[in-house]
Amino acid sequence: MLQTEQSRTPAGAFRTTVNKQDIAAVQSLVAATGFFSTDEQELAAELVAEALARGEASGYFFLFADTDHGLAGYTCYGPIPATQSGFDLYWIAVARDQQGSGLGRLLIEASETDARARGATRMYVDTSGRAQYAPTRAFYEHMGYERTAVLEDFYAPADAKVIYSKVL
Repeated sequence: MLQTEQSRTPAGAFRTTVNKQDIAAVQSLVAATGFFSTDEQELAAELVAEALARGEASGYFFLFADTDHGLAGYTCYGPIPATQSGFDLYWIAVARDQQGSGLGRLLIEASETDARARGATRMYVDTSGRAQYAPTRAFYEHMGYERTAVLEDFYAPADAKVIYSKVL
């Protein structure tokens, strides 16, 4: 429900439409972060393919930040089934050379705005409790997300699932 399909960002343009090239671009971007397993990379690509095949009926909405050099970052978010107004931020990834530029902040703010326009009143985010994810957790907290739960040993032994939420 973003008002314009494209809006200017420091990294290029935001785009909400999904195209076939996004499947490989998202998988490549997620892989290049160095944070995600092969299975997670494939899952990120599958969500793009699902949105491409089913459109809004998939329940996955995307915001892409394109540059002249390719995909600089993206978010995937959508309504949580069986809730009235909860949304999940399923994915946010920013290219390494764009990290620290403010692009992540712009992506998450625009995703929250769109989710609100779609009826969301709260956004949830899950991430890992591993030390590698400390900057990710700090980012969510900086963006106003509150740590609401920690599920120990969720992803693997000694790898907790940390759940954040934010009232929109």
